[in-house]
Amino acid sequence: MSAWKADVKLLFRAPLSAGALLLLLLVSALAVAAGLAATARQRDVIGRVEAAQRMDLASVVQEYGKPGGNAGSAAYYTFHLTTDPPSPLAFAALGQRDVQPYVLRVRLLGLQSQLYESETLNPELALPGAFDFAFVLIYLAPLVIIALMYDLVSGEREAGRLRLLVSLPVSGRGVWARRSALRYLLVLGALLGPFVVGAVISRAPVGETFAIALAAALYVAFWLGLALLVAARGRSSSAANGAALIGCWIVLTLLVPALANAVISRALPVAKGIDLTLAQRELVHRAWDIPKQETFQRFFVNHPEWKDTPPVLGRFHWKWYYAMHEVGDDGVSAEVAEYRRSLTAREVWTARLGWLLPAAAVQTLLHRAADSDLLAHLAYQRDVERFHGRLRDFYYPYLFQERPFQNADFEQMPRYAPRPSSASLPVSSLLGLLVLVVLVLGAAVTAVRSLSLSAAPGSS
Repeated sequence: MSAWKADVKLLFRAPLSAGALLLLLLVSALAVAAGLAATARQRDVIGRVEAAQRMDLASVVQEYGKPGGNAGSAAYYTFHLTTDPPSPLAFAALGQRDVQPYVLRVRLLGLQSQLYESETLNPELALPGAFDFAFVLIYLAPLVIIALMYDLVSGEREAGRLRLLVSLPVSGRGVWARRSALRYLLVLGALLGPFVVGAVISRAPVGETFAIALAAALYVAFWLGLALLVAARGRSSSAANGAALIGCWIVLTLLVPALANAVISRALPVAKGIDLTLAQRELVHRAWDIPKQETFQRFFVNHPEWKDTPPVLGRFHWKWYYAMHEVGDDGVSAEVAEYRRSLTAREVWTARLGWLLPAAAVQTLLHRAADSDLLAHLAYQRDVERFHGRLRDFYYPYLFQERPFQNADFEQMPRYAPRPSSASLPVSSLLGLLVLVVLVLGAAVTAVRSLSLSAAPGSS
């Protein structure tokens, strides 16, 4: 214990080490607070939209819920609110939630144009990303580890104490292991302390909270092992070690991930969602210029139950209007499926990068555990599609049987319930990160062993 106390005093006696740890603790706390504030704002937005939705629905009921009312008009003017509230752990990794819509008001009209017309974000605002716990862990924590570890060995050599250390009764390997473990625990404590407080405040589930803490522990272990490996190899100066580690940080967290993302984007091109909106609207607009029977023939393929209803003889009928919109959705269904397959394939390949890049593995782990990644957004879209199907099942009997739509019928309309969480633990990313940690720690232990032997008194 006296050796541990001495190492703690020695560590905090260095202004750079103490300042780096305190800064990491402060930044981690600020990131957690910013994440909690962001999720609170999203919940507040959902609450305000729900209140406005109730007022809007009341005005629609008053206007179109009169005796003998028309279901077509009611369906056209009634918006149905769908929401995707943040998960309890979204504060730690906001992921796609700061760029993708989490509130959508949909009508019985063509759904695809409603799903993708909101994809009009400012790329300059989206480029920096969110300041959250994931950002601090992936990009800033390695810099703190570098500040604590770059002169772990070279500092002792430059001060003339290296041979004395390895000649003590406690082996040199024990000295480096103890000092490395101390730095590991302090960095992990500065990271996880605020995170655990945030998880308690948000009432996060224990399983996903543990998964994020485990990912953080492995990621910190990787960078500490890499720093120990660089510090223990050769006879480089402290400045050279620091430059080498900064180079590793640039390559592993910035350069290679950006290049890999560019390669994946080029290999798996994805159309823009707004293109699906335009394609669906073109099909809808085209329906105004073709015989109505042609539209109904395509519609009856999926809805044969309405095939024997009276034909539309006049210029306009609500059932033809909504059939036209559903046929427009059906016309782009193949493109929508391909769009989502391409996005999912990109996510799969990004997760596979975790076997080579620890930053990619940790990002995948955190966003999946927080249910804030692209897969979560696609799950929300699929849930909205299922709800839109319920709306069609509700309105179509009124439209095709020409039943009146009155005040009491508004009470029977489907109500959207937020989807259950799709959070999970990506085992592949976790295993990839674990393999990287084992490899780098094994190399670091070998380097420390060689250092102890070469620096021992009497060694050549």
